[in-house]
Amino acid sequence: MAIRPVLKMGDPRLWEKSLPVVAFDTPELAALLADMRDTMQAMNGAGLAAPQIGVGLQVVIFGVENNPRYPDAEEVPQTVLINPRLQPIGEEMEEGWEGCLSIPGMRGVVPRFKSLRYQGFDASGGPIDRTVSGFHARVVQHEVDHLLGVLYPLRIRDPRRFGFIEALFPEASQPDEPSGG
Repeated sequence: MAIRPVLKMGDPRLWEKSLPVVAFDTPELAALLADMRDTMQAMNGAGLAAPQIGVGLQVVIFGVENNPRYPDAEEVPQTVLINPRLQPIGEEMEEGWEGCLSIPGMRGVVPRFKSLRYQGFDASGGPIDRTVSGFHARVVQHEVDHLLGVLYPLRIRDPRRFGFIEALFPEASQPDEPSGG
């Protein structure tokens, strides 16, 4: 369909809470998902939330396989997740580097739940119910945060571990980044 402009941090639409999707399997939803896929692929993202392209609906997509931005990342299945609900499994958190298409050129260390269960719906309204951990769990949490109006810098505990890629990693072109939609 189309590659859409990605809103950058500072745009007030990124701070808004998204509304639930009420109609599935519609031409409008299909067009939104096609635009999100095209945009995410063009930017080599691990995920993308509808608010990042200016659409205030509870829709995220994610998936990683042979992505140049995440050369060492475990594969995450291509997923459409609508009206998601997250439930942490246990209290264990892990810190990891994250980036975001709405905050280009920067990375930060963000604590996330190590394991979680997520539920929601696919594009046709079919139920999704998965229990995941590691990179997959991190990507889901990052993307669902966008639906709540939360960008990853708000979750950073140590501001010394947040900055521009070239300053943080002068000897490397990209850090091993576990998230970035």
